[in-house]
Amino acid sequence: MRVLVVEDGYEYSETLGEFLADGFTWVRAGSGPEALRLLDGSTFDAVFLDMRFDRVPLAELLGDMEATADRFNGDDVQARAFLEDHQGLFVLAALREAGCGLPVLVSYDFGNEEARWERIRTRQGPVDYLPDNASPAVIAGKLAAFSR
Repeated sequence: MRVLVVEDGYEYSETLGEFLADGFTWVRAGSGPEALRLLDGSTFDAVFLDMRFDRVPLAELLGDMEATADRFNGDDVQARAFLEDHQGLFVLAALREAGCGLPVLVSYDFGNEEARWERIRTRQGPVDYLPDNASPAVIAGKLAAFSR
């Protein structure tokens, strides 16, 4: 299974590459725009998506900074923090808008946000999630379930 890992660091791509080498090939994108470029020229079976992107330049964050700042009464600092904290959902929406129908596994625990998750699943599926501390076996199982 060839999986695109979208994250602003290297934690997932390195860990997944080390602990889930058998049956998986991991390709890393460091931002939403990079993920879109990679998806345009390569074939993948699934996407593994981090939620928080606080290490990318503002120009690489997806989402409307001006509109988000308006939501926070013109506070650019709060707006950027919001975009960083929710960047995974902006990336997911951009993937879907670009026509990407691949299954996406989001690294975030929506366990206490059932209604929010249901809206995301309904609008952006196929998609699933797992908490940041999920074991490699759980990650492999969720990704394998996508191919059934």
